[in-house]
Amino acid sequence: MTTGQLIFIFLAVASSRLCMVFSLRPLSGDHHCNREKLPSQKALRTDQFTVLINGYSESRIPILHTVTGIYSSSPSVAAVVVLWGNPKTPIKTLVQLAHNLSISSPGDAPISVIRQPSSSLNTRFLPRPWISTRAVLICDDDIEIGPKSNEFAFNIWRNNPEQLVGLFARSHEIDLTSRTWIYTVHPDRYSILLTKFMLMKTEYLYRYSCEGGESMANARLIVDAMRNCEDILMNFVAANKTGVGPVLFGAKRVRDWGDARNEGGRELTAAEEVAVGLSSRKKDHRKRRGDCIREFHRVLGKMALRYSYGKMVDSVGEQGLCEKGGKLVLCDQQFFK
Repeated sequence: MTTGQLIFIFLAVASSRLCMVFSLRPLSGDHHCNREKLPSQKALRTDQFTVLINGYSESRIPILHTVTGIYSSSPSVAAVVVLWGNPKTPIKTLVQLAHNLSISSPGDAPISVIRQPSSSLNTRFLPRPWISTRAVLICDDDIEIGPKSNEFAFNIWRNNPEQLVGLFARSHEIDLTSRTWIYTVHPDRYSILLTKFMLMKTEYLYRYSCEGGESMANARLIVDAMRNCEDILMNFVAANKTGVGPVLFGAKRVRDWGDARNEGGRELTAAEEVAVGLSSRKKDHRKRRGDCIREFHRVLGKMALRYSYGKMVDSVGEQGLCEKGGKLVLCDQQFFK
């Protein structure tokens, strides 16, 4: 058994916070697309969702304690799983992380840490036989959202179960000068939701990873080559199935610890980029994501992305908060991922 095949789980027993169960078992990386090893859609529960947090940098472990605790406290969350994508992180560190997250969690939903079978961003969307819910939340390790907003998002998804539901929206567009697709942001429309927070049907994990034949295999290779754009490709997958765009919602409070607009934010060096996360954020980031849209269109044979308009809100207010002068204030809306 290799270190890349280990799964670490600490489960808190509801009757006692002092009684812990620790298990270590293989992660069957070779059978993700075997339908016989996956639960049927009818068997998946609809009253809760599973949280899949992308983890990579040990420097963000303190934030993980806060983020996982909030999700674990939500009554609609069945389980919280940190998918660790850094192959260089020692086993001892992950075991300790799983232990600490479990014993410090204020909620009832179990928290686990899994080392991914590879560092590919595509592994965020692998089907998992242990997912017991019809909905999954794909999110980053530096996004902190309040429990009430989690419940609000889940209620929106239950009314729109075929669509992606999220907090951070972007758009595709044709550049008339170069006659090519570009990645941008519009004040009145959007067609792409980011995996900073993306709630969706569990079935889409299988569609992304296992269906689509050679064209989807080539699209996933583009994600690996760019070390980016897995979120854009998932938007292609969902829009191709539904024929409509995603659903954007507003939250009362969202803390984006990775936002460069935070006071003291600066351009990361190449080494720091690798240390903090998998997704490439070079200066040509926007152009590269436009290149992804163009290449996905080419290999998939159609432009599946569809525009949506408006935002679902439970009250008036912006969702972006940044630290300035020691206080949390609304971020400048001009800068985007």
